[in-house]
Amino acid sequence: MFAYIVRRLFAGVIMLVAMSMMTFVLFFASPIDPARFACGKICSPQQIAQVRKGLGFDRPVWEQWKDFAVGVVKGRDYPADKSLQKSAPNLVAHCAAPCLGYSNVNVTTVRDEFKTRIPVSFSLAIMAFIMWIVGGVGLGVIAALTKGSIIDRSVVGVSLVFFAFPTFFVGLFLLKFLAIKWGIFPVPNYVSIANGGVWNWLVNLVLPGLTLALFYMAGYVRMSRAFVLESMGEDYLRTAKAKGLAPRKILFKHTMRAALTPLVTMAGLDLAGLLGGAIITERVFNYNGLGKLAVDSIAVYDLPTIVGLVLLLGSFVIVANIVVDILYAFIDPRVRVG
Repeated sequence: MFAYIVRRLFAGVIMLVAMSMMTFVLFFASPIDPARFACGKICSPQQIAQVRKGLGFDRPVWEQWKDFAVGVVKGRDYPADKSLQKSAPNLVAHCAAPCLGYSNVNVTTVRDEFKTRIPVSFSLAIMAFIMWIVGGVGLGVIAALTKGSIIDRSVVGVSLVFFAFPTFFVGLFLLKFLAIKWGIFPVPNYVSIANGGVWNWLVNLVLPGLTLALFYMAGYVRMSRAFVLESMGEDYLRTAKAKGLAPRKILFKHTMRAALTPLVTMAGLDLAGLLGGAIITERVFNYNGLGKLAVDSIAVYDLPTIVGLVLLLGSFVIVANIVVDILYAFIDPRVRVG
């Protein structure tokens, strides 16, 4: 088991390095001049050339990636904001490790920008994840156990309805009626645990989390139902029933274990995607997370922030794959072979 985990971790590190190289080349080797966007809208050719040299955009791409990789490990210094260079020409901005770049648009390091946005997206993703796993898998199991009944049809039918509605519609509906009109929940405004306590943090995440969870929950209801029904038809389960094992023990020890494997894959990758920011939901509820940062950065072509976001989301996906593979090994020992 230990050797399998080491192999997966080593492969993950290789994928992270390769992903960073590919992302860096795709963005910085493009025909678009990043120095022109970093300089601003009103810049002379001389100023653009100065920014290009100061940020190192005039160097070969592989040298830029090398400096970037060193900055991730050790940190890096960048030229100060151009508005300060006349009064303090030698001023530099230090970016501590892990350094993902310096944004001239936001006049801060990408790392510092992420520090304020990541807790918002993480909180929203975890809240939605708990809701859709508990609700989706639970309702899917109930539908499977009551196959063909009115309960089964109702659960599947309602899940299809929520799956059909776009996220922005569900979010606006919940915001207008549950928060503004009926006052069941306060109008969501993200508050950290340190500032507002656990209760305020949770209450303000209910509606945004439910907006995301309802969409994902619909898919997990159908998939859980299908996987449980498939597992219930296996020969070893019929043998367990013939031996007189309790239905609850058959369900949780045998049926759910067989059905968990594909659900673990789905859950890990879906959570990784959400950790990179839920663009529509964050827009609807005005949450300053990574999704909203991505939209704002693309609008002004803030290249360092865009690259940092792509690398961060790619890292989440790679780490999620490693975690899923390790969980596979615990659920099904056959995975460890080879």
